[in-house]
Amino acid sequence: MKGFDNKYAWTATVGQKGQIVIPKEAREMFDIKPGDTLILLGDKQLGIAIPPKYAFESLFQRIFGGKKQ
Repeated sequence: MKGFDNKYAWTATVGQKGQIVIPKEAREMFDIKPGDTLILLGDKQLGIAIPPKYAFESLFQRIFGGKKQ
């Protein structure tokens, strides 16, 4: 569902095994393919965030410093 200012919202149902299905529109928008690994970030007050996979390198550099080899 399109929001405002390039913001979007979707819903997902959690299955019995704790799995969720990322809606097709979101997978296409963020180029998420089968087998991709995603990082889930959590904050008890703010909730769960899944950053786009292109943000990983920047995140890793902030955490570990230096450049990816």
